[in-house]
Amino acid sequence: MGKLSGIKVVDLTQFLPGPMMTVMMADHGAQVIKVEPKSGDPARDMLPHEAGHSVWFANLNRGKDSIVLDLKSEEGKAHLADLCREADVFVEGFRPGVMKRLGFDYDAVKALKPDIVYCSISAFGQTGELAHHPAHDMAVQALAGFLAVNDGPDGTPVVPGAPSADMAAGLTALSAVLMALLGRGSTGEGAYIDCAMFDAMLPWCAHTAGSAIAGGPSPVSASQRSLGGAGFYQVYETQDGKHVALGGREIKFARNLLTALGREDLIAHATREAGEQEELIAFLRQTFANKTRAQWIDWFADKDVAFSPVLDFREAFDQPHIAERGLLVEDENGASHIASPIRFAGKEFRPKATPKLGGQ
Repeated sequence: MGKLSGIKVVDLTQFLPGPMMTVMMADHGAQVIKVEPKSGDPARDMLPHEAGHSVWFANLNRGKDSIVLDLKSEEGKAHLADLCREADVFVEGFRPGVMKRLGFDYDAVKALKPDIVYCSISAFGQTGELAHHPAHDMAVQALAGFLAVNDGPDGTPVVPGAPSADMAAGLTALSAVLMALLGRGSTGEGAYIDCAMFDAMLPWCAHTAGSAIAGGPSPVSASQRSLGGAGFYQVYETQDGKHVALGGREIKFARNLLTALGREDLIAHATREAGEQEELIAFLRQTFANKTRAQWIDWFADKDVAFSPVLDFREAFDQPHIAERGLLVEDENGASHIASPIRFAGKEFRPKATPKLGGQ
């Protein structure tokens, strides 16, 4: 029995934020009914495929039940209404106004199931001047200020490596839904949740954008301690064209590394304000360029320093740590899954089957 056994979720979401949220519920026992159009969730077609399914789709939709409904038809609407009457949670990811036109906005679903927990996930929320503006993850990051500091040494923003706005929305929606279910247990009342990717992303800058939050100027990467202005929170190129990272600014790490390198005189530089550590950064750049990445991994093995080689995904998934923690697992068909990050002691994670479109 999973922690969410007995919870029934009607899921009308596609792509990333909603499916990521509901797969975590399915992983832990909730019955998630994925309502798809005849063409299916577009993620079903995303390459690569393994064991008959898109790896993307399988990892975000395993353990769900798929049904195909035409929500513009009376038959499809009647079927969805029946599902709503039995549901605990209703999740949708359409642009604002779509669910009202279909006849399944919060008020309509609440009339069918008074204690429903209804969650809308959108780019910018159900209200405000941006509510109807089309956007996926990167466009949201751009408008939220994050893309500006996702920049290279020349200050030019680059495409982000992680869909942070999508994932922030999924995690925020999950937290809100679980809070609402917990509250419903004591009050008997459901809830409506307006979860926006934009809103969910903003708190992620609290540690970097303090000045802007307080009404001042925006941070500049080269002079911000967590964005590239500090020597011990920095990426360095190695002799073989690969990279390593220093990821801890605590003075003990600076003392340990610089002492081992015979440059105790630079320890004090690590305590300077971001943007004033150019001499330290220049020394570390020159130093890391003198050995290969593999040589640095060996050299750091007995050093208490927050050091990491920069790995690609193949290298990352091949690490012993992945196997030791059971983080990459196979389902009954041999397809590869990233294990649920929500772990409970004494419980082994086994990925459930990936649903075929319409359950066929």
